[in-house]
Amino acid sequence: MASRRSLSGQLLALQVAIIVLVLVAVAALSITQSAATFNRVEGRRVVALAEQLATNPLVREELGRPIPGDSLATVAQTAQTQSGVTSVTIADARGVVVSSTNPILVGARMPFGDPGVPGGRGWSGELAVDGARELAAQVPVLGTAKGKVGRTIGTVMIGEASPTIWQRLRGASSYLGIYLGIASLIGLLGSWLLARRIKRQTFGMEPREIAGLAEYREAMLYGIAEGVVALDPHQRVTLVNDVARTLLDLPAHCVGRSLTDLGIEGRLRDVLLAADGEPAGPGGTRDQVVLRRGRVLIMNRMDVTKDGRRLGSVTTLRDRTELTERERELGSFRSSTELLRAQAHEFANQLHTISGLIQIGEHDEVVRYVDAVSERRQSLDLSVTRRIQDTAIAALLMAKSAQAAERRVTLRISERTSLGRLDAHDSADVATVVGNLVDNAMDAAAAGDATHDAWVEVELRHDTSTVEIVVQDSGPGVAPELAQEVFTHGFTTKAAQAGERGIGLALTRHVCKRRGGEIAVTNTADGALFVARMSVGRPATHPSPVTVAKGHTR
Repeated sequence: MASRRSLSGQLLALQVAIIVLVLVAVAALSITQSAATFNRVEGRRVVALAEQLATNPLVREELGRPIPGDSLATVAQTAQTQSGVTSVTIADARGVVVSSTNPILVGARMPFGDPGVPGGRGWSGELAVDGARELAAQVPVLGTAKGKVGRTIGTVMIGEASPTIWQRLRGASSYLGIYLGIASLIGLLGSWLLARRIKRQTFGMEPREIAGLAEYREAMLYGIAEGVVALDPHQRVTLVNDVARTLLDLPAHCVGRSLTDLGIEGRLRDVLLAADGEPAGPGGTRDQVVLRRGRVLIMNRMDVTKDGRRLGSVTTLRDRTELTERERELGSFRSSTELLRAQAHEFANQLHTISGLIQIGEHDEVVRYVDAVSERRQSLDLSVTRRIQDTAIAALLMAKSAQAAERRVTLRISERTSLGRLDAHDSADVATVVGNLVDNAMDAAAAGDATHDAWVEVELRHDTSTVEIVVQDSGPGVAPELAQEVFTHGFTTKAAQAGERGIGLALTRHVCKRRGGEIAVTNTADGALFVARMSVGRPATHPSPVTVAKGHTR
């Protein structure tokens, strides 16, 4: 198999072909201009010579005789010699040539360029004379003798041979060949330099290698399961694969458009532009969590530089929505484990107390202590189950109560709480919201002023179509400028890194909005107050399965 031409060879051949085409076009234009000039200049000259010869008195006199004399031959030869034309021909009134510088034409009929010429009309143009093309002028000879005044007594034809193509090229310019040669050399040199420059810019790769790289790039870009988005320094999208377009909900023709044109704002824009100033991980970047149209996305961004010049950035993203759901399911088991651990710790303390009282012989005190513990436990159970009839939510709050006690935080159920049984799906979403809000409230209360008692109060209100969840804590509250940031940015924001609420609140807001509700936070004299509202279906007639929201990292 023959080797293919190199890129420089292909470019050189293409440039040479272009130069040849240009030279042919220039030559054709020169020939056309030369022909037009010849017809214009020589046409006027032969017409003038023919008119001059037609008015010659000797010509008129000889043509007026029945048999013209030999003196016409002398006149024709003299006119040719003086003017340098190709042929001079004189015909009588019948159109028969009586004298010509071309002896072959004598006695033959004159070829007329126009049928009106024998009748006294003048004509000029190209004409075939004895097999050759000539630029000819035919002028009638008018009689002056008595009885023939104004009558056509003959015709004079002056002919100039049309130059060949080569003659016209030479006549166009004496330096045309030199000009064309110089232009060819310059074109060849330019083609060679252009080929070398392109070769350097393509890192010495040939066209088939570049095409192969492009094919591999497309296969890799659209074959991976992760989304890829590339931006230039002007915040315009230069590359995006189908996965990223789906995850970010971008239009089909988004390449070349800026983030502003695509409506990308908030947390997603900060991550794509690295505008949040987050510290990098060991590899130079760190995974960041972004909520986008109900999806939990993990994004990793890296700058692209070459020779110290920033070319843009590339961001990869993965959909972690399903994983988050699985974590939410695992959260129920984690919460149950924490509940058992907290209860085991509490029971161990109670057993140690009972054991100590027995050892010192305070048997009556043991009875009173056991009764007090039992009464307090029953009081908590009754307080929760009397006001909260949905078993999943009741179990969740019981578990959170044990965790709060272990952290020395009092979890209170408001006396205004009233929650009926819910459908299983409604119960799961309400549990998610309650669990995340209580976790955040316990974190805030535990981090508050150690000189005051730490507490969290939960209030649930339920009507036929809406559940309202109010969670208040004794913590330091939320800064006003962060009141919306805690819901929209997730745990990777500056606020989250500083100890504020994290991704749990963002997911909580997502659940509320998905159910046509909303969540807000305000500060009270005691701490932060979160109010969440969400729509639910009709109350269920059967017990709901126990579902516990996953724990939250502040």
